Amino acid sequence: MPQRAATIVGGGIGGLAAAIALHRRGWHVEVLERAREFTEIGAGISLWPNALRALEGLGLGGAVRALGAVEAAGGVRDRQGRWLSRTDNAELARRFGHPLVVLHRADLLRALAEALPAGSLRPDSEVSAVDGSGPRPVVGHRGGESRPDLVIGADGLRSAVRRALWPDAAGPRYAGYTAWRMVTEPLPEPPAEGAATWGCGARFGYTALPGGRMYCFATASLPAGAASGSSEYAELLRRFGSWPAPIPALLAAVPAKTVLRHDLYDLPPLPSFVHGRVALLGDAAHAMTPNLGQGACQALEDAVTLAHCLDGTPDVAAALRSYDLLRRPRTQAITRRSARLGAVGQLSWPPAVLLRNTAARLMPARAALRSMTPVLGWSAPGDRATAKGSEGD
Repeated sequence: MPQRAATIVGGGIGGLAAAIALHRRGWHVEVLERAREFTEIGAGISLWPNALRALEGLGLGGAVRALGAVEAAGGVRDRQGRWLSRTDNAELARRFGHPLVVLHRADLLRALAEALPAGSLRPDSEVSAVDGSGPRPVVGHRGGESRPDLVIGADGLRSAVRRALWPDAAGPRYAGYTAWRMVTEPLPEPPAEGAATWGCGARFGYTALPGGRMYCFATASLPAGAASGSSEYAELLRRFGSWPAPIPALLAAVPAKTVLRHDLYDLPPLPSFVHGRVALLGDAAHAMTPNLGQGACQALEDAVTLAHCLDGTPDVAAALRSYDLLRRPRTQAITRRSARLGAVGQLSWPPAVLLRNTAARLMPARAALRSMTPVLGWSAPGDRATAKGSEGD
């Protein structure tokens, strides 16, 4: 079979992972990234067992795990700092084969980019047009025009590929709350456990990064596009500076100018992730809120599954239809589940908050872990181990 070519639009985690998966199978790949360099300005990222399993399929499991930190335990607290639920990472690893690993997004992106030939990475290549109507798709971009065997749209929430080929699809929908993300300076005595603290219409979470740093995130129910009226750091201090320890100390260790803020959106379900020889992947296909920590994890699953479907068949369109059947029901169900969890976490009516906290406190830890089996128990297609569950409602 002659060498096949793929053009991946978007140089984020999902796009680079797809490029690696295809490159390892002998495809010629090019990754078109509109930014001038392949980098990531985000903060931390959680890689759950299913994501580490996908990275193993890319040959990068050990290398990426070495870049991250593994906490002994974590959980959810109430506004007074009392534990509502606890998670034992050793039990998580025993049940699902891997622990929860947290690292900086820039470190993950760098590891992915370094696994590809430098010539396949094409920064400053913003896409201007995508045509999937002919025998081969055509991608117009700043560097010219590409006519590959396959196009992968991995260009995020506001995907140009999705707009071009799914023009009638509904756009992203606002989740009802905004998020701040930040990384502290190294701490002399970082917290031994991570936690998410649930308040009324607001949450604050933190988890360990390598080198004594902590990745922190916060949410607040606000209208889309609401302005702080001050610096984002000052807004965080106003909203969360009096929350229970160690939150004030963590905020004090955050460089004020590094705080990131983004309104949170997810994507209404698409009828298909595939249009002929064009496939959507990651946020371009199924953007979800971060409440389950599964956005990047699902993009990694997408990449491994797509490459598996393309193995051994010259019929790209048929392979993409198989990819759609495998990925769309699962990712759309996880999107719904994440949205429901976010709605629960953002409750602001005091009686509802009390009921939520009581229910969380009464749920056994093993039951909570078991409920995550459909999400975390995924196995790559072709693995000897079978998935320990499939996500659903």
